[in-house]
Amino acid sequence: MEQSFESSLNQLEAIVEKLEAGELTLEESLGLFEKGVTLVKDCRTRLTTAERRIEKLTRELNGDFNVEEMPDDEAGEN
Repeated sequence: MEQSFESSLNQLEAIVEKLEAGELTLEESLGLFEKGVTLVKDCRTRLTTAERRIEKLTRELNGDFNVEEMPDDEAGEN
């Protein structure tokens, strides 16, 4: 099951705190860093998708707001 943006962000914050504490071994730090990079990519993808949806809504010049789902292959571009 895919986790929410907020959950990913909370996990990322916890990882940063652990890394900043400096009490981990090199291997533990590398593992957490790798997990953090994955979480950053996931958050960036979600934010880009949200930004595109907002742009699409604001482009409607005639006052009608239409929400169109972006295909998954476009959401991952970046």
